[in-house]
Amino acid sequence: MPSNDSGQFGTSRGAQRSRAAAQAPAPDTLTPADRYQELFTAVQQSGIFSDSKTFVDCAPQGAPAAILAAYRARCRDPGFDLSDFVHANFRPTHPPASEYVSVPGQPIGDHIESLWNVLTRHPRVHPPHASLLQLPHPYVVPGGRFAELYYWDSYFTMLGLAGAGHVQMMGDMVHNFAYLIDTYGHIPNGTRTYYLSRSQPPVFALMVELAQRHGAAADTEFLPQLRQEHAYWMAGSDGLASGEARRRVVRLRDGRLLNRYWDDRDTPREEAWLEDVATVQACRRQPAEVYRDLRAACESGWDFSTRWLREAPSPRRDGPVPFHARAATAPSLTSICTTDMLPVDLNAFLYKLETKIAEVARHSGDSATAGEFAQRARERRAALIELCWDDGQAAFFDYDWRSEARRTCLTAASVVPLFVGLAEPAHAQALATTVSARMLAPGGLSTTDCWSDQQWDRPNGWAPLQWMGIRGFAAYGCRSLSNAISRRWLATVAAVYEREGKLVEKYALRSGKREHSSGGGGGEYPLQDGFGWTNGVASALLKAQPGHSAQRCVSHDPAPRHR
Repeated sequence: MPSNDSGQFGTSRGAQRSRAAAQAPAPDTLTPADRYQELFTAVQQSGIFSDSKTFVDCAPQGAPAAILAAYRARCRDPGFDLSDFVHANFRPTHPPASEYVSVPGQPIGDHIESLWNVLTRHPRVHPPHASLLQLPHPYVVPGGRFAELYYWDSYFTMLGLAGAGHVQMMGDMVHNFAYLIDTYGHIPNGTRTYYLSRSQPPVFALMVELAQRHGAAADTEFLPQLRQEHAYWMAGSDGLASGEARRRVVRLRDGRLLNRYWDDRDTPREEAWLEDVATVQACRRQPAEVYRDLRAACESGWDFSTRWLREAPSPRRDGPVPFHARAATAPSLTSICTTDMLPVDLNAFLYKLETKIAEVARHSGDSATAGEFAQRARERRAALIELCWDDGQAAFFDYDWRSEARRTCLTAASVVPLFVGLAEPAHAQALATTVSARMLAPGGLSTTDCWSDQQWDRPNGWAPLQWMGIRGFAAYGCRSLSNAISRRWLATVAAVYEREGKLVEKYALRSGKREHSSGGGGGEYPLQDGFGWTNGVASALLKAQPGHSAQRCVSHDPAPRHR
């Protein structure tokens, strides 16, 4: 990990970064399915690896074309063993289970600091011909099976880097994302070729703002990349008829434009091939439609949640759902309809992007661009409030553009308009009452008010949602609720750390007591240790709350392991 560097981002460092970007290898955009064709399908069907992501992250031991040719020549031979062939020709790249052992008795803040080096990756060790995208600068990964750079995760990781004084690494991170925009036209979900067909919640503007605030970069140098990210999300809007959609853009019947999540491919996700094929086999819908909606949910970062399901359970009308009450039946992904939704958080992030472009353009002396994007932001804000704010329930909800109706499931995405400064003060005060009654759990801010076995539902809580809720409510003067979320979330994270000696991807928000706290469940893969955005948010909150009991929390586990 680079040493702490709190100095200003200077011309010499900018020149060094530019040279490094110029020296980065030409991009190879072939995905494992593109490259290995029937071999890829055979491996994913076979279950050789327990996790579908393992094979697509493998490094080939020779030239990919030669490996495919060898498979085609031998696959029909008597006694051919696919597992032996794969293990002879591919090397798994996931880190070993013993990558990191925490120190017994170590305070949580010191533990997080020690993890930055563990989770840092360097471009020079990228394996050739693998799915990993090359980057010009070092970067921090989430951890576990997520051994590459992820888009929206990284903003929340950068909060911790900034607070700990790792300004150079934070600058490297934002310049890596600028490089991705310059190279691919957008920031992919993660730095794997199989992620190139989609992005994630557009938070590059927030990264640029954070880097500017901590002296890691000047926001004016990123105006071209900010504009390109906006162009990516708005691609297809020209000539789009009222009531129609194209890619990530929907033109409403009144002519206004809002956005949805999408994916440019309509095949099974390569990193979850078996899971997606099983979902399609369980329903009677067109496979391409289901695959697209599954992929679009991954672009949202909320993979998966009742939020995206047509059959999502409605919240109770006679009061808040008891925190211990679970849904009687598990929701099925066969009813997923992500591309029908105009998500409140996506459009709030794009509002932030538009206001940031307007601001940077003004600073750069480009008054025409500043005026254009300020107007775009005003129009988006008006449309989002009109369609997504529900006076009766006092909250923001996603909007189903096909049925022209608001969704009924209350989610923590409703806090994002506050986080980006889009909401009216009256909205914030009313939403604070709703969240306090229906979403505030013993361990922090609930993800949704719907219980399910999907990981982006109750009872799980996630670090980015806590941060946006804490900061969003505080910005509108709702400090009691902001402080409650912060105290409860830190207590939950600290309790698990005290018992197990680690920070994890998500948490069950049952209680902050050590004996009752636990990592979250559900989803397509086991709970992951590490963990980038939990480390970042916890670090930032610990710095803001020096008197919190979590500051004194130490690990009692003799040998917990991070993967």
